[in-house]
Amino acid sequence: MKRTLSFIMACAFLCMPSFAKKAKITKDLWPDGTEINSWFKDTATVNIANLGKQYRITDYGVVNDGRIHTKEMQALIDKVANEGGGVLVVPEGTYLTGALFFKQGVHLHLYAGGTLMGSNDPSDYPLLTTRIEGETCKYYSALINADKLDGFTISGKGCIDGNGYTFWKHFWERRSWNPKCTNKDEQRPRLVYVSNSRNVQIEGIHLQNSPFWTTHIYNSENVKLLRLHIYSPAAPVKAPSTDAIDLDVVKNVLVKNCYMSVNDDAVAIKGGKGPYADAFRTSYPGIDLSRFPEMQGDGGNENILIEDCEYGFCHGCLTLGSESVYDHNIVLRRIKVNKANNLLWLKMRPDTPQLYEFIAVEDIEGNGKNFILVAPWTQFYDLKGRESVPMSYSDHISMRNITFDCDVFFNVVSQDDQYRLSNFTFENINVTAKKTDFHPEYVKNFTTKNVSAVKK
Repeated sequence: MKRTLSFIMACAFLCMPSFAKKAKITKDLWPDGTEINSWFKDTATVNIANLGKQYRITDYGVVNDGRIHTKEMQALIDKVANEGGGVLVVPEGTYLTGALFFKQGVHLHLYAGGTLMGSNDPSDYPLLTTRIEGETCKYYSALINADKLDGFTISGKGCIDGNGYTFWKHFWERRSWNPKCTNKDEQRPRLVYVSNSRNVQIEGIHLQNSPFWTTHIYNSENVKLLRLHIYSPAAPVKAPSTDAIDLDVVKNVLVKNCYMSVNDDAVAIKGGKGPYADAFRTSYPGIDLSRFPEMQGDGGNENILIEDCEYGFCHGCLTLGSESVYDHNIVLRRIKVNKANNLLWLKMRPDTPQLYEFIAVEDIEGNGKNFILVAPWTQFYDLKGRESVPMSYSDHISMRNITFDCDVFFNVVSQDDQYRLSNFTFENINVTAKKTDFHPEYVKNFTTKNVSAVKK
């Protein structure tokens, strides 16, 4: 009987279509060899029919009249929450508002032609304790705020527009007389800020013209960003620090089928900065960490998958830093790039202990300035009294199956007294570059296979 059963199973396997055989024996793995679970395969569209009653905002005093309707919008959010949850529906038209704070069970859906437009008045964004540039501090709230929510969604084919031009103009005006002006000196609201939340999905919509970072996800897990169009201009006006997606102390994040073109990094991995920012992983006996309240809330990032996306201009397609402490299992794959400054950018802060490990960039085609950039990042350098520079590490970094046209192939600065690079793999790389210099000796254990860098 056992022989007969084994024969039947063997015949069934042989009769399977070839793709089924492959699916049966091939596992999708993270760079550390663990399996990417099925949660990352589910990209189903949000069905608002399953989310409760739908509340069309125009039925509740929100009018397409060019006036700010923050009070009406927030009152509606509160009403929906008090009635057990449901969906705020934005119909065709443009509706102005300041900061909105979503509550448990309240979702947002924007129909095609429907736009939530942010106020360009800073007073419409309350100052509160939040996370900015790797620190816990006072800063403006975002236009859309979602804190401590489970299952929050934003969906549809409409648009959330940050109306950022006035904020950008003020920033550059201030820079003109104070070249050291920072984002904290000229504060500007983000577009979407999700914090301390889980099971979040943002999909389908346009996110554009943010005054500052566009989509900031902090201290959250199980977050999907799907089929988004994220844009801010780099010319003729530069939209300063308008990162498309900032992932800041997160676990299990999927970014898929998105278009990103912004005047800063497309996907930036954050998490903290400072000489003891890795205290969540490392003990510092004798050090009173309460002296550094800005480091409260620092943490690592794990299991981030960015795939099947298209990039226009950006500073970095995948950037680790400048405020990042621990990153594990980060994958950028199957993307097309046009005019990015950097494909992979590892920002190494000399005042922060960093560990970037198991990072994979694969199946890429396109063009940019640097194929890979690894260099010290000294902006706002501050050891806060620590006498020694903390050592940092980038380990198990792989780049595979890439065709790229660029200015510089291997833009890596060796800095053994600040950071150490190890276990890099370049495989099936075809690069044309103005500068093709390659220094594998900068990395301990550098594996190369089928690497071609042709000077143009």
